[in-house]
Amino acid sequence: MSQTQPDLLYSDVEEDLRASVRDLLKDKASPEALLARVETAEGYDLKLWRTLAEEVGVAGLAVPEELGGHGASAREVAVVAEELGRSVAPVPFLGSVVLATTALVRASAGEYVRQLASGSAIGALAVPLSTAPGAGFPSSVTASDGRLSGRVGTVADASVADLLVVPAAGPDGPALYVVSAADATVTELVSFDLTRRVADVELSDAPATLVASGPEAASALEEALLFGAGILASEQTGVAEWALTETVSYLKGRYQFGRPVGGFQSLKHRLANLYTDLVLARAAARYAADSLATGTDVPIAVAVAQARVSPIAVKATEEAIQLHGGIGMTWEHPAHLYLKRAKADELALGTPGKHRARLAELVDLPA
Repeated sequence: MSQTQPDLLYSDVEEDLRASVRDLLKDKASPEALLARVETAEGYDLKLWRTLAEEVGVAGLAVPEELGGHGASAREVAVVAEELGRSVAPVPFLGSVVLATTALVRASAGEYVRQLASGSAIGALAVPLSTAPGAGFPSSVTASDGRLSGRVGTVADASVADLLVVPAAGPDGPALYVVSAADATVTELVSFDLTRRVADVELSDAPATLVASGPEAASALEEALLFGAGILASEQTGVAEWALTETVSYLKGRYQFGRPVGGFQSLKHRLANLYTDLVLARAAARYAADSLATGTDVPIAVAVAQARVSPIAVKATEEAIQLHGGIGMTWEHPAHLYLKRAKADELALGTPGKHRARLAELVDLPA
């Protein structure tokens, strides 16, 4: 492992970006608005997404300037993910910005990158959301004469995508294609996480454009999955931060036996444990983001972050529901949305167990 000391502190630019995103989400994605939306069939808030993508510029944040982006790094993307985790905003950030755009940038597919970076199109990477880095190139879709056939299940953000980035088994090995969503059958599924939708994608002799083949295609997919898993750790940190902040606020204002519930020693200990867990989660997530930005120890940093942060996010949201008492168990309180996001994220892009096993391989620990 490199001996270079990573910088885990937030820069002024990152804090300014955070403030812009947080202010927008506070105004447009309040808990009340979120709860009202999940009761309907609307799903994603595409008006909010257009504001984030086009006005704030998150769609092209880490895209090179020559391809129409802002030339920022994974650190800035991670800050946005953290804030989106704090609000569990129903927008296609993970599928379009993190996964699809990264795959296309790595594949040097400039025309399509520009569309996604400008916010004029939404993308989705056509792999199951549970696919972990190092899982190997998928073979559920086959290519023949520039047309694709096959089926991919549980694709994140596919139901609102305009472009599908599809890994396929081509005649000469692994290949990466772009397919218009209009040429695919996309069936939205009932998702456990009401704020991030998944869908099955069916391709039947669908016209496609080849953007990478052979080792280049395999490398582009692997880098997109690594980038996704690393950024997801920051989202999970945001989820955990919301859980702790809201729980502390609730326990300060809830009185029993003439004193704030938060003043009871046993609850203080539980909150203190959550706080130390959150500090650890943030350090691991920031390390992953910094490694992605610098290209240093990326697979190790991502595996460490996912193995550590996923369980912390789940624990924090579980504790939030428990410590909110009766109100925490109701549909009217947003805590259940955060627990569902944390549990869904625990499975997304590899479970903690898979990441621990991968970490053991990377640092030569015995199985």
